[in-house]
Amino acid sequence: MALRVRTAVRGFVNPLKCVLRSSAAATSKRGYAAAVAEARVVLENELDGIRAAGTWKGERIITSQQGPHISVDGSRGSILNFCANNYLGLSSHPDVIQAGIEALQTHGAGLSSVRFICGTQDIHKNLEQKLAQFHEREDCILYASCFDANAGLFEVLMGPDDAILSDELNHASIIDGIRLCRAKKFRYKHMDLSDLETKLKESQSSRMRLVVTDGVFSMDGDVAPLPAICDLAEQYGAMVFIDECHATGFLGPRGRGTDELLGVMDRVQIVNSTLGKALGGAAGGYTVGPKPLIDLLRQRSRPYLFSNSLPPPVVGCATRAVDLLLASNEIAQSMTAKTMRFRNRMTEAGFTISGTAHPISPVMLGEAKLASLMADDMLKLGVYVVGFSFPVVPKGKARIRVQISAAHTNEDIDRCVDAFIQTGRKHGVVS
Repeated sequence: MALRVRTAVRGFVNPLKCVLRSSAAATSKRGYAAAVAEARVVLENELDGIRAAGTWKGERIITSQQGPHISVDGSRGSILNFCANNYLGLSSHPDVIQAGIEALQTHGAGLSSVRFICGTQDIHKNLEQKLAQFHEREDCILYASCFDANAGLFEVLMGPDDAILSDELNHASIIDGIRLCRAKKFRYKHMDLSDLETKLKESQSSRMRLVVTDGVFSMDGDVAPLPAICDLAEQYGAMVFIDECHATGFLGPRGRGTDELLGVMDRVQIVNSTLGKALGGAAGGYTVGPKPLIDLLRQRSRPYLFSNSLPPPVVGCATRAVDLLLASNEIAQSMTAKTMRFRNRMTEAGFTISGTAHPISPVMLGEAKLASLMADDMLKLGVYVVGFSFPVVPKGKARIRVQISAAHTNEDIDRCVDAFIQTGRKHGVVS
Protein backbone atom coordinates (compact mmCIF):
# COMPACT_ATOMS: atom_id res chain seq x y z
CA MET A 1 0.00 0.00 0.00
CA ALA A 2 2.76 2.39 0.98
CA LEU A 3 4.61 1.60 -2.23
CA ARG A 4 1.56 2.41 -4.32
CA VAL A 5 1.15 5.73 -2.46
CA ARG A 6 4.79 6.70 -3.05
CA THR A 7 4.44 5.78 -6.69
CA ALA A 8 1.28 7.84 -7.00
CA VAL A 9 2.92 10.81 -5.26
CA ARG A 10 5.93 10.64 -7.60
CA GLY A 11 3.58 10.48 -10.56
CA PHE A 12 1.98 13.70 -9.35
CA VAL A 13 5.06 15.55 -8.15
CA ASN A 14 7.37 14.93 -11.13
CA PRO A 15 5.06 16.56 -13.69
CA LEU A 16 4.50 19.41 -11.20
CA LYS A 17 8.26 19.93 -10.95
CA CYS A 18 8.45 20.11 -14.75
CA VAL A 19 5.64 22.66 -14.84
CA LEU A 20 7.25 24.76 -12.10
CA ARG A 21 10.66 24.52 -13.77
CA SER A 22 9.20 25.57 -17.13
CA SER A 23 7.31 28.41 -15.45
CA ALA A 24 10.46 29.64 -13.68
CA ALA A 25 12.43 29.44 -16.92
CA ALA A 26 9.75 31.39 -18.76
CA THR A 27 9.69 34.02 -16.01
CA SER A 28 13.48 34.22 -16.06
CA LYS A 29 13.47 34.51 -19.83
CA ARG A 30 10.84 37.27 -19.71
CA GLY A 31 12.93 39.07 -17.04
CA TYR A 32 16.08 38.82 -19.15
CA ALA A 33 14.27 40.01 -22.27
CA ALA A 34 12.79 42.93 -20.35
CA ALA A 35 16.20 43.87 -18.97
CA VAL A 36 17.76 43.81 -22.45
CA ALA A 37 14.88 45.87 -23.86
CA GLU A 38 15.17 48.39 -21.02
CA ALA A 39 18.94 48.72 -21.58
CA ARG A 40 18.30 49.34 -25.27
CA VAL A 41 15.84 52.12 -24.44
CA VAL A 42 18.37 53.74 -22.11
CA LEU A 43 21.03 53.65 -24.84
CA GLU A 44 18.68 55.03 -27.51
CA ASN A 45 17.60 57.87 -25.21
CA GLU A 46 21.24 58.74 -24.57
CA LEU A 47 21.95 58.77 -28.30
CA ASP A 48 18.87 60.93 -28.97
CA GLY A 49 20.15 63.41 -26.40
CA ILE A 50 23.51 63.65 -28.18
CA ARG A 51 21.79 64.26 -31.52
CA ALA A 52 19.45 66.88 -30.02
CA ALA A 53 22.40 68.75 -28.50
CA GLY A 54 24.12 68.93 -31.88
CA THR A 55 27.16 67.06 -30.56
CA TRP A 56 26.79 63.88 -32.64
CA LYS A 57 30.15 62.78 -34.04
CA GLY A 58 29.67 61.23 -37.45
CA GLU A 59 32.44 59.39 -39.25
CA ARG A 60 33.05 60.44 -42.82
CA ILE A 61 34.55 57.68 -44.94
CA ILE A 62 37.84 58.40 -46.72
CA THR A 63 38.51 56.31 -49.84
CA SER A 64 42.13 57.35 -50.46
CA GLN A 65 45.46 57.68 -48.69
CA GLN A 66 45.78 60.24 -45.91
CA GLY A 67 47.18 63.50 -47.22
CA PRO A 68 46.43 67.17 -47.96
CA HIS A 69 44.12 66.07 -50.78
CA ILE A 70 41.80 63.12 -50.15
CA SER A 71 38.73 61.40 -51.56
CA VAL A 72 35.65 61.32 -49.32
CA ASP A 73 32.73 58.97 -49.84
CA GLY A 74 29.71 60.95 -51.03
CA SER A 75 31.75 63.96 -52.21
CA ARG A 76 32.85 64.66 -55.74
CA GLY A 77 36.44 65.32 -56.70
CA SER A 78 39.47 65.93 -54.53
CA ILE A 79 38.82 67.31 -51.03
CA LEU A 80 41.26 69.52 -49.13
CA ASN A 81 42.01 67.95 -45.75
CA PHE A 82 42.64 70.37 -42.88
CA CYS A 83 41.86 68.21 -39.86
CA ALA A 84 44.50 65.46 -39.79
CA ASN A 85 47.38 65.15 -37.32
CA ASN A 86 49.58 64.54 -40.35
CA TYR A 87 51.77 67.52 -39.44
CA LEU A 88 54.75 66.67 -41.65
CA GLY A 89 52.85 64.97 -44.45
CA LEU A 90 54.69 61.69 -43.79
CA SER A 91 51.58 59.46 -43.66
CA SER A 92 51.79 58.99 -47.43
CA HIS A 93 55.46 59.84 -47.98
CA PRO A 94 56.82 57.35 -50.56
CA ASP A 95 59.90 56.51 -48.46
CA VAL A 96 57.75 55.85 -45.39
CA ILE A 97 55.36 53.63 -47.34
CA GLN A 98 58.24 51.68 -48.89
CA ALA A 99 59.78 51.10 -45.46
CA GLY A 100 56.49 49.63 -44.27
CA ILE A 101 56.34 47.30 -47.29
CA GLU A 102 59.90 46.12 -46.70
CA ALA A 103 59.26 45.45 -43.00
CA LEU A 104 56.14 43.47 -43.93
CA GLN A 105 58.17 41.33 -46.29
CA THR A 106 61.13 40.74 -43.96
CA HIS A 107 59.45 40.61 -40.53
CA GLY A 108 55.84 39.64 -41.24
CA ALA A 109 52.43 41.14 -40.50
CA GLY A 110 52.59 40.78 -36.73
CA LEU A 111 54.12 38.95 -33.78
CA SER A 112 51.05 37.25 -32.26
CA SER A 113 52.67 37.88 -28.89
CA VAL A 114 53.50 40.42 -26.24
CA ARG A 115 57.03 41.74 -26.04
CA PHE A 116 58.36 39.66 -23.14
CA ILE A 117 57.24 36.29 -24.55
CA CYS A 118 58.20 36.20 -28.23
CA GLY A 119 57.20 39.62 -29.49
CA THR A 120 60.46 41.57 -29.61
CA GLN A 121 62.21 41.82 -32.96
CA ASP A 122 65.42 43.62 -33.84
CA ILE A 123 63.40 46.38 -35.52
CA HIS A 124 61.55 47.15 -32.26
CA LYS A 125 64.82 47.61 -30.39
CA ASN A 126 66.23 49.66 -33.28
CA LEU A 127 63.26 52.04 -33.23
CA GLU A 128 63.47 52.42 -29.45
CA GLN A 129 67.15 53.31 -29.76
CA LYS A 130 66.46 55.89 -32.47
CA LEU A 131 63.64 57.52 -30.48
CA ALA A 132 65.87 57.78 -27.40
CA GLN A 133 68.52 59.38 -29.62
CA PHE A 134 66.00 61.73 -31.19
CA HIS A 135 64.80 62.98 -27.80
CA GLU A 136 68.30 62.87 -26.26
CA ARG A 137 67.18 60.56 -23.43
CA GLU A 138 68.72 57.40 -22.03
CA ASP A 139 66.16 54.84 -23.17
CA CYS A 140 62.76 54.27 -24.75
CA ILE A 141 59.86 51.81 -24.48
CA LEU A 142 57.24 51.30 -27.22
CA TYR A 143 53.49 50.95 -26.64
CA ALA A 144 50.52 50.24 -28.90
CA SER A 145 49.48 53.90 -28.53
CA CYS A 146 50.38 56.98 -26.52
CA PHE A 147 47.10 56.45 -24.67
CA ASP A 148 48.64 53.19 -23.46
CA ALA A 149 51.91 54.93 -22.64
CA ASN A 150 50.03 57.38 -20.43
CA ALA A 151 47.94 54.59 -18.92
CA GLY A 152 51.04 52.57 -18.12
CA LEU A 153 53.37 55.18 -16.62
CA PHE A 154 51.92 56.75 -13.50
CA GLU A 155 50.73 53.56 -11.81
CA VAL A 156 54.27 52.16 -11.98
CA LEU A 157 56.18 55.31 -11.04
CA MET A 158 54.03 56.93 -8.35
CA GLY A 159 52.82 55.25 -5.15
CA PRO A 160 50.64 56.29 -2.20
CA ASP A 161 53.47 58.31 -0.64
CA ASP A 162 53.91 60.37 -3.83
CA ALA A 163 52.01 63.24 -5.46
CA ILE A 164 51.05 64.16 -9.01
CA LEU A 165 50.34 67.77 -9.98
CA SER A 166 48.40 67.87 -13.24
CA ASP A 167 47.18 70.71 -15.48
CA GLU A 168 43.36 70.75 -15.51
CA LEU A 169 43.24 70.64 -19.33
CA ASN A 170 45.59 67.72 -19.82
CA HIS A 171 44.60 65.10 -22.40
CA ALA A 172 42.04 62.46 -21.43
CA SER A 173 44.69 59.73 -21.58
CA ILE A 174 46.77 61.53 -18.95
CA ILE A 175 43.72 61.95 -16.74
CA ASP A 176 42.84 58.27 -17.05
CA GLY A 177 46.43 57.22 -16.40
CA ILE A 178 46.60 59.31 -13.24
CA ARG A 179 43.33 57.80 -12.02
CA LEU A 180 44.95 54.36 -12.12
CA CYS A 181 47.74 55.24 -9.70
CA ARG A 182 47.56 55.51 -5.92
CA ALA A 183 49.47 58.78 -5.59
CA LYS A 184 47.92 61.89 -4.10
CA LYS A 185 46.41 63.95 -6.89
CA PHE A 186 46.51 67.74 -7.26
CA ARG A 187 44.97 69.55 -10.23
CA TYR A 188 46.21 73.06 -10.97
CA LYS A 189 44.46 75.68 -13.11
CA HIS A 190 45.37 75.68 -16.78
CA MET A 191 48.92 77.01 -17.21
CA ASP A 192 48.51 78.94 -13.93
CA LEU A 193 51.96 79.07 -12.36
CA SER A 194 50.72 80.64 -9.15
CA ASP A 195 48.24 77.82 -8.62
CA LEU A 196 50.92 75.25 -9.47
CA GLU A 197 53.18 76.75 -6.83
CA THR A 198 50.35 76.58 -4.29
CA LYS A 199 49.88 72.89 -5.06
CA LEU A 200 53.63 72.28 -4.80
CA LYS A 201 53.60 73.83 -1.34
CA GLU A 202 50.59 71.74 -0.30
CA SER A 203 52.29 68.52 -1.41
CA GLN A 204 55.71 69.06 0.19
CA SER A 205 55.33 66.11 2.56
CA SER A 206 55.24 63.67 -0.37
CA ARG A 207 58.14 61.32 -1.13
CA MET A 208 58.26 62.08 -4.89
CA ARG A 209 56.34 64.68 -6.86
CA LEU A 210 55.69 64.84 -10.58
CA VAL A 211 54.39 67.88 -12.47
CA VAL A 212 52.39 66.59 -15.44
CA THR A 213 51.50 68.70 -18.47
CA ASP A 214 50.84 68.51 -22.17
CA GLY A 215 53.62 70.24 -24.08
CA VAL A 216 50.95 71.50 -26.49
CA PHE A 217 47.27 71.35 -25.57
CA SER A 218 45.50 69.76 -28.49
CA MET A 219 42.17 71.59 -28.38
CA ASP A 220 43.56 75.14 -28.13
CA GLY A 221 47.03 74.87 -29.62
CA ASP A 222 48.57 76.66 -26.64
CA VAL A 223 52.07 75.79 -25.45
CA ALA A 224 52.84 75.01 -21.82
CA PRO A 225 55.19 77.53 -20.08
CA LEU A 226 57.85 74.88 -19.56
CA PRO A 227 60.75 77.14 -18.41
CA ALA A 228 58.68 78.53 -15.55
CA ILE A 229 57.26 75.07 -14.74
CA CYS A 230 60.80 73.68 -14.57
CA ASP A 231 61.87 76.59 -12.35
CA LEU A 232 59.11 75.79 -9.87
CA ALA A 233 59.77 72.06 -10.05
CA GLU A 234 63.43 72.56 -9.26
CA GLN A 235 62.64 75.03 -6.48
CA TYR A 236 60.33 72.54 -4.77
CA GLY A 237 62.16 69.32 -5.61
CA ALA A 238 59.72 67.88 -8.19
CA MET A 239 60.18 66.11 -11.53
CA VAL A 240 58.56 67.18 -14.81
CA PHE A 241 56.65 65.04 -17.33
CA ILE A 242 55.37 66.25 -20.70
CA ASP A 243 53.11 64.68 -23.31
CA GLU A 244 54.49 65.69 -26.71
CA CYS A 245 51.96 64.17 -29.11
CA HIS A 246 51.26 67.52 -30.76
CA ALA A 247 54.88 68.69 -30.81
CA THR A 248 57.19 65.79 -31.68
CA GLY A 249 58.68 66.15 -35.14
CA PHE A 250 57.98 69.79 -35.87
CA LEU A 251 58.37 72.10 -32.85
CA GLY A 252 61.83 73.37 -32.01
CA PRO A 253 64.78 74.09 -34.34
CA ARG A 254 65.27 70.34 -35.05
CA GLY A 255 61.69 69.23 -34.47
CA ARG A 256 62.45 67.61 -31.12
CA GLY A 257 59.41 69.14 -29.46
CA THR A 258 58.26 71.70 -26.94
CA ASP A 259 61.19 71.09 -24.59
CA GLU A 260 63.64 71.91 -27.41
CA LEU A 261 61.56 74.90 -28.55
CA LEU A 262 61.71 76.38 -25.04
CA GLY A 263 65.24 75.29 -24.20
CA VAL A 264 64.50 72.83 -21.38
CA MET A 265 65.42 69.43 -22.85
CA ASP A 266 67.81 68.79 -19.96
CA ARG A 267 65.22 69.83 -17.35
CA VAL A 268 62.30 67.57 -18.33
CA GLN A 269 62.76 64.07 -16.95
CA ILE A 270 60.06 62.06 -18.79
CA VAL A 271 58.51 62.47 -22.25
CA ASN A 272 55.60 60.52 -23.71
CA SER A 273 54.71 60.86 -27.37
CA THR A 274 53.18 59.15 -30.37
CA LEU A 275 54.06 57.60 -33.70
CA GLY A 276 50.50 58.23 -34.87
CA LYS A 277 50.78 61.90 -35.79
CA ALA A 278 53.89 63.54 -37.26
CA LEU A 279 56.03 60.37 -37.21
CA GLY A 280 54.31 58.50 -40.01
CA GLY A 281 50.76 58.64 -38.68
CA ALA A 282 50.18 54.89 -38.31
CA ALA A 283 49.96 53.88 -34.66
CA GLY A 284 52.05 53.45 -31.54
CA GLY A 285 53.32 55.49 -28.64
CA TYR A 286 56.36 55.55 -26.39
CA THR A 287 58.02 56.80 -23.23
CA VAL A 288 61.57 58.17 -23.17
CA GLY A 289 63.45 58.90 -19.98
CA PRO A 290 65.98 57.54 -17.47
CA LYS A 291 67.00 53.93 -18.12
CA PRO A 292 65.95 52.68 -14.65
CA LEU A 293 62.44 54.00 -15.28
CA ILE A 294 62.23 52.35 -18.70
CA ASP A 295 63.52 49.08 -17.24
CA LEU A 296 60.86 49.22 -14.50
CA LEU A 297 58.12 49.92 -17.06
CA ARG A 298 59.16 46.79 -18.98
CA GLN A 299 58.65 44.80 -15.78
CA ARG A 300 55.42 46.32 -14.47
CA SER A 301 53.60 48.50 -17.01
CA ARG A 302 50.37 46.63 -17.71
CA PRO A 303 49.58 48.02 -21.20
CA TYR A 304 53.10 47.00 -22.26
CA LEU A 305 53.02 43.58 -20.63
CA PHE A 306 49.56 42.59 -21.87
CA SER A 307 49.35 44.13 -25.37
CA ASN A 308 50.69 42.67 -28.58
CA SER A 309 53.86 44.16 -30.03
CA LEU A 310 53.60 46.88 -32.63
CA PRO A 311 53.21 45.28 -36.09
CA PRO A 312 56.43 45.26 -38.14
CA PRO A 313 55.03 47.45 -40.95
CA VAL A 314 54.15 50.15 -38.38
CA VAL A 315 57.64 49.90 -36.90
CA GLY A 316 59.19 50.14 -40.36
CA CYS A 317 57.19 53.25 -41.27
CA ALA A 318 57.94 55.00 -37.98
CA THR A 319 61.65 54.18 -38.17
CA ARG A 320 61.90 55.70 -41.63
CA ALA A 321 60.06 58.82 -40.45
CA VAL A 322 62.49 59.25 -37.55
CA ASP A 323 65.44 58.70 -39.90
CA LEU A 324 64.17 61.51 -42.15
CA LEU A 325 63.99 63.88 -39.18
CA LEU A 326 67.38 62.86 -37.80
CA ALA A 327 68.88 63.58 -41.22
CA SER A 328 67.29 66.99 -41.82
CA ASN A 329 65.10 69.62 -40.17
CA GLU A 330 63.91 71.02 -43.50
CA ILE A 331 60.39 69.57 -43.29
CA ALA A 332 59.91 70.74 -39.69
CA GLN A 333 61.11 74.25 -40.50
CA SER A 334 58.53 74.66 -43.28
CA MET A 335 55.65 74.65 -40.78
CA THR A 336 55.98 78.13 -39.28
CA ALA A 337 55.34 80.23 -42.40
CA LYS A 338 52.36 78.10 -43.45
CA THR A 339 50.84 78.22 -39.97
CA MET A 340 51.13 82.00 -39.75
CA ARG A 341 49.73 82.45 -43.27
CA PHE A 342 46.51 80.72 -42.18
CA ARG A 343 46.28 82.39 -38.79
CA ASN A 344 46.94 85.90 -40.11
CA ARG A 345 44.47 85.66 -43.00
CA MET A 346 41.73 84.24 -40.77
CA THR A 347 42.25 86.93 -38.12
CA GLU A 348 42.14 89.65 -40.78
CA ALA A 349 38.82 88.19 -41.98
CA GLY A 350 37.34 88.59 -38.49
CA PHE A 351 37.61 85.06 -37.08
CA THR A 352 38.85 84.33 -33.57
CA ILE A 353 41.73 81.85 -33.65
CA SER A 354 42.79 80.28 -30.35
CA GLY A 355 46.32 79.39 -29.32
CA THR A 356 49.58 80.84 -30.54
CA ALA A 357 51.91 80.02 -33.45
CA HIS A 358 51.02 76.33 -33.54
CA PRO A 359 49.67 74.35 -36.53
CA ILE A 360 46.60 73.59 -34.40
CA SER A 361 44.49 76.63 -35.24
CA PRO A 362 41.05 76.42 -33.57
CA VAL A 363 38.39 78.62 -35.16
CA MET A 364 36.30 79.57 -32.12
CA LEU A 365 32.51 79.56 -32.69
CA GLY A 366 30.91 78.92 -29.29
CA GLU A 367 27.80 76.96 -30.23
CA ALA A 368 27.99 73.23 -30.96
CA LYS A 369 25.35 73.26 -33.70
CA LEU A 370 27.05 76.19 -35.44
CA ALA A 371 30.38 74.35 -35.48
CA SER A 372 28.73 71.24 -36.90
CA LEU A 373 26.76 73.13 -39.58
CA MET A 374 29.76 75.16 -40.69
CA ALA A 375 31.90 72.03 -40.97
CA ASP A 376 29.22 70.43 -43.18
CA ASP A 377 29.08 73.54 -45.37
CA MET A 378 32.87 73.61 -45.65
CA LEU A 379 32.82 70.06 -47.02
CA LYS A 380 30.34 71.16 -49.68
CA LEU A 381 32.98 73.71 -50.71
CA GLY A 382 35.61 70.98 -50.90
CA VAL A 383 37.34 71.51 -47.53
CA TYR A 384 37.30 68.77 -44.88
CA VAL A 385 37.23 70.13 -41.31
CA VAL A 386 35.47 68.90 -38.18
CA GLY A 387 33.54 70.69 -35.46
CA PHE A 388 34.50 69.98 -31.84
CA SER A 389 32.04 70.41 -29.00
CA PHE A 390 31.23 69.11 -25.51
CA PRO A 391 32.40 66.75 -24.05
CA VAL A 392 35.59 67.04 -26.13
CA VAL A 393 35.78 70.75 -25.25
CA PRO A 394 33.94 72.72 -22.52
CA LYS A 395 30.34 73.77 -23.15
CA GLY A 396 30.11 77.11 -24.92
CA LYS A 397 33.57 76.71 -26.48
CA ALA A 398 32.75 74.75 -29.63
CA ARG A 399 35.15 75.26 -32.46
CA ILE A 400 36.40 73.97 -35.79
CA ARG A 401 39.95 72.78 -35.22
CA VAL A 402 42.08 73.43 -38.29
CA GLN A 403 45.46 71.69 -38.54
CA ILE A 404 48.16 72.84 -40.91
CA SER A 405 50.47 70.30 -42.55
CA ALA A 406 53.86 70.75 -44.16
CA ALA A 407 52.26 69.06 -47.18
CA HIS A 408 49.80 71.94 -47.66
CA THR A 409 50.69 74.49 -50.32
CA ASN A 410 50.03 78.21 -49.99
CA GLU A 411 47.25 77.76 -52.54
CA ASP A 412 45.67 75.06 -50.32
CA ILE A 413 45.74 77.40 -47.32
CA ASP A 414 44.26 80.32 -49.25
CA ARG A 415 41.46 78.13 -50.59
CA CYS A 416 40.66 76.96 -47.07
CA VAL A 417 40.51 80.55 -45.78
CA ASP A 418 38.28 81.62 -48.68
CA ALA A 419 35.88 78.75 -47.87
CA PHE A 420 35.79 79.82 -44.22
CA ILE A 421 34.98 83.39 -45.21
CA GLN A 422 32.14 82.27 -47.49
CA THR A 423 30.73 79.91 -44.85
CA GLY A 424 31.26 82.40 -42.04
CA ARG A 425 29.27 85.06 -43.87
CA LYS A 426 26.45 82.60 -44.50
CA HIS A 427 26.13 81.90 -40.76
CA GLY A 428 26.73 85.47 -39.60
CA VAL A 429 30.08 84.75 -37.97
CA VAL A 430 31.94 87.35 -40.03
CA SER A 431 30.70 90.23 -42.16
